[in-house]
Amino acid sequence: MSKIENFEMPDELYYHSEHSWAKVEGGKVRVGMTDFFQSQAGAVVYVDLPDEDDDVEQGEVCGKIQTRKWIGKLVAPVSGTVAEINEELDEDNTLINKDPYNKGWVLVIEPSSLEEDLANLIHGDKVVDWIKSEIKRAEDLKAKGAKE
Repeated sequence: MSKIENFEMPDELYYHSEHSWAKVEGGKVRVGMTDFFQSQAGAVVYVDLPDEDDDVEQGEVCGKIQTRKWIGKLVAPVSGTVAEINEELDEDNTLINKDPYNKGWVLVIEPSSLEEDLANLIHGDKVVDWIKSEIKRAEDLKAKGAKE
């Protein structure tokens, strides 16, 4: 597990630039939202997810995650068929905040082109530069908002 500034970023995960993560588990991919996302978004109050057996494409918005501040998009990090939804999120949306990489997982995808899709995601040494640029972008947006 890497900690970049104040954000936990597990080394074994692959990341989409829209802050969903992908964890390869056997032949399937578990998906969730990053610690950076949940920290910036605030407390999750509602999650709108696709149905099981829905087909999703890499980079496609396949769900919405609403907080008190805004509505965020869940972007599929890989293409395939939704195999499972985390039904515990119906009972407690804040699992995404409390435990984004374990109990707060969102869905599982049966991938259709895993190796090709993983090559398009952020992984390994690239994660540090990416999350630092996201931190700077968030700081710039806050500074801009404070001036207006």
